[in-house]
Amino acid sequence: MSTDNFSNLTRQGERKNIEFKENLNSDTHLLTARRQQLASQMKYRLERGHGEAIYFVGVNDDGLLLGLEKSQMDESLHVLGELAREINAKIVDVEKQSAERGEVAKVLISREQNSKPDHLLIGVAGHVDHGKSTLVGTLTTGKLDTGSGSTRIFLDVQKHEIERGLSADLSFAVYGFKNGEPVRIKNPLNKRDKALMVEKCDKLISFVDTVGHEPWLRTTIRGIVGQKLSHGLLVVAADQGPTHITREHLGIILAMELPVIVVMTKIDMVSPERIKAVRQDIFDLLKLVGRIPYMVKTMNDADFLTKNMNQHLVPVIKASPVTGEGLELLDRLFSGLEIPSHEEDAYKPFMMYIDKIYSVMGVGTVVSGTIRQGKVKKGEKLILGPSSSGDFLPVNVKTIEMHHYRKESAGVGEVVGISITGVEMDEIRRGMIICHPDYNPQAVREFDADVAILVHPTTIKDGYECITHIETIAETTCFRPLEQEYLSAGDTGQIRMRFKYRPYAICEGQKLIFREGKSKGVGTVTRVAIN
Repeated sequence: MSTDNFSNLTRQGERKNIEFKENLNSDTHLLTARRQQLASQMKYRLERGHGEAIYFVGVNDDGLLLGLEKSQMDESLHVLGELAREINAKIVDVEKQSAERGEVAKVLISREQNSKPDHLLIGVAGHVDHGKSTLVGTLTTGKLDTGSGSTRIFLDVQKHEIERGLSADLSFAVYGFKNGEPVRIKNPLNKRDKALMVEKCDKLISFVDTVGHEPWLRTTIRGIVGQKLSHGLLVVAADQGPTHITREHLGIILAMELPVIVVMTKIDMVSPERIKAVRQDIFDLLKLVGRIPYMVKTMNDADFLTKNMNQHLVPVIKASPVTGEGLELLDRLFSGLEIPSHEEDAYKPFMMYIDKIYSVMGVGTVVSGTIRQGKVKKGEKLILGPSSSGDFLPVNVKTIEMHHYRKESAGVGEVVGISITGVEMDEIRRGMIICHPDYNPQAVREFDADVAILVHPTTIKDGYECITHIETIAETTCFRPLEQEYLSAGDTGQIRMRFKYRPYAICEGQKLIFREGKSKGVGTVTRVAIN
């Protein structure tokens, strides 16, 4: 921490969460009106730093290291601690260094996180152009759509997605509630707005918006299978009604044993007779798969469902992002839905399947996904893998963010980005895990599964290959029936499966979906063979 380093920081002007303080004392800075000014200044720095602020003490405004005597430094740190406490923050780290006239200190201040907000993670599915992204964009911002999908821009992150109006990858969106009242984001594309909303809510609703276009069905499966979802939200457009993709997506949600909510969109575009007909089609589809449809018309209906909803009872809501009809009912439903209990998983060693890998300027390599179990803390030493050879590599946690809100730690069910050091970006791939060494992961190449063949035009015999999805893994697997010579549509049985190209970390009890062309099946891992 040299004088040159401080000068460079000042010239760059990029770190908006940094503050230089030459000296602080109680009489001047705590017992006068200056206290409120400094508290407001600290709050601003925290907002600019997405929950973190850095104070350099014993340094003047030009970044020159002056230094303080020990008693002066102790007094300055006491003042910073009192200011932080006033705005629900705290000092989490102090790094001291000698200077010409005493000590200088780098002080890291972070927002308090004593109470973690309740968190629902909802997967949104449905046919292309049925209004999934538009519905989510309107819910999270409170802005009505123009009728041309204007609010979807808040979710589609690729240039070609915006131009074509078609999602090609998973998108994430969030809004929340404070004391039961919805809290929305003015501009979801603004990282600071997201971070502030996460901070103020006592309940968060995170949406995983999947892909409705058939060629990207693998991505949709990843969005539903690869996240620790609490509910599935199926969107059906009133002008088109349920399609084969609607049925496909519903089947994936049911295979993961998730409670389902159905929203009929685009009701502003069709006649009441058409709405009634599509409603009946939705009811018939749900009854066909053994579910009980329940039309939500009033707030009392929504309240009833929040107390009684399960995997069998399915709320059906008519909604229009253009007129706003039905949106209050959805708010009421989301506000009251119970948060799944993760208590058992919370005390296990940390583990997360990696869904995305990317590089952030000034941060480095970031891996993101949904935490499956345990808790991760900033600064922890973890392992990542398995590699193609079955090894797990040591990594260090630099920072943790959830919807651009910087956190000291994160737990089960939260969608987070974790910046890490210790591995090169090209060594990481989707489907790997990052975990605490106590998780004791094993590289698995071969495993057994109980499966049900839903659709298959011929027979599944020894040597059959297809893509199998487990968590965020999507890998070619080779099949060998164990109890009979072959399996065909409608059959159930046990199959030995082998990852064709590389091992992965999987365990007994995990759900899987396999699909290739017109073939489709579901199953559960029953035994693993360590690589």
